Amino acid sequence: MDFEIIFYDKSDGTEPAKEFLDSLNVKMRAKMVREIELLAVNGPELREPYSKAIGDGIFELRAKMGSDISRVLHFFFIGRKIILTNGFIKKSNRTPPGEKDKAIKYRAEYMSRKEL
Repeated sequence: MDFEIIFYDKSDGTEPAKEFLDSLNVKMRAKMVREIELLAVNGPELREPYSKAIGDGIFELRAKMGSDISRVLHFFFIGRKIILTNGFIKKSNRTPPGEKDKAIKYRAEYMSRKEL
């Protein structure tokens, strides 16, 4: 049974990860959608080079096309759900701390909405 992929939605209704995907060029978007499909099938069993834990319960889904590197951050939720929080184009060897902080904030907000 596959995992359910959910785009995190902010209180204003925007979906940061979906907006990020929409901003990518066609080839990179197709590659990232393929990675999301792999994630839906494999869940937490998906490992590098596709997915990597970056700490605090946050994972990054990784896609590379030539020299372009994209990441979509996500976390796992009860009931075989994967919540995609935000994405970014990677410019350096390290994940920008602000991106991880956003994902942590979104997760906390999502969980408070679900009253866990």
